[in-house]
Amino acid sequence: MPPPVRPPIGLKLARTAKAVSAAFDDALTAAGGSLPIWLILISLKTQRLGNQRELAEAVGIQGATLTHHLNAMESAGLLTRRRHPDNRRIHIVEPSEAGDAMFHRLRTAAVAFDQGLRAGVTADEIAVLEQLLDRVHHNVTAAPSG
Repeated sequence: MPPPVRPPIGLKLARTAKAVSAAFDDALTAAGGSLPIWLILISLKTQRLGNQRELAEAVGIQGATLTHHLNAMESAGLLTRRRHPDNRRIHIVEPSEAGDAMFHRLRTAAVAFDQGLRAGVTADEIAVLEQLLDRVHHNVTAAPSG
């Protein structure tokens, strides 16, 4: 069997995603954070979340994993958790002052990282890339049609 003329698109996309993910992790680490901290803080800052279950869904992780990250973030002084006054089973999670400062550092790192990704790429090319990525995502997640 002859080798493919071009590498499979999935392989190229997977390698690119892995490289982008590692570089983004490095950028967040250099700013004093991590991807889980960024995802949790950005979710807390941009969405009205009523409890930890909603936060876990917004971040895209399991409840037990979220609890692990929240415990570490609370120990580091990045957030506070308190019981909901009307339902003691629910924890209200909020960034602390230190968490707000961390959010701003990580946001600066994320924006700079995104600008680096866009270097040398036109707005039209970005729009096409977004459309193509949406289409590939749909192709992977859509139910088979036959």
